[in-house]
Amino acid sequence: MNFSQTGAEAIAEIGAAVARIDTGQAEALVTVIAGAQRIALYGVGREGLMIKAFAMRLFHLGLDAHVVGDMTTPPVGKGDLLLVSAGPGMFSTVAGLVSVARKAGAATACFTAKPDGVVPNMCDTVLELPARTMANDRGAYQSVLPMGSLYEGVQFIVGELLVKMLAERGAISGAAMRANHTNLE
Repeated sequence: MNFSQTGAEAIAEIGAAVARIDTGQAEALVTVIAGAQRIALYGVGREGLMIKAFAMRLFHLGLDAHVVGDMTTPPVGKGDLLLVSAGPGMFSTVAGLVSVARKAGAATACFTAKPDGVVPNMCDTVLELPARTMANDRGAYQSVLPMGSLYEGVQFIVGELLVKMLAERGAISGAAMRANHTNLE
């Protein structure tokens, strides 16, 4: 393997997927996030790690953002948002949490590669990330990245772009975001 060449191929794959994202869907998600009183976020596995990175940036923006499962995550209800990731369209834990949030009156949103999946169909807002997940990593198309890494890479970049959109919408400076960064490192 040529490290640099394979890296360039991986970056090109991520770029091609990001280029296919529906801007209207991204703008709709930004509107929902900006309008939420409180945001709870959840994902499983490596998707969950990308969700945690996104939650951290939402906190840096000054939003009331929490990762489901943390001991300090408050309840959600009317005016709040549960944002989940379900790359392959279905995880039982994600579906269960969406159901609980909906019953509590919270809005729901989903990152997914399968917009026709069970979880996206349960959610109010969906942002399709057109990238291969671990659920479909054995087909004719083979990414240079293993398993579901392409989806997770796209999810990270999309999260950062959504933060940039939110910062521009709220006129939040980099200095203001930095002021919200922890000093306990």
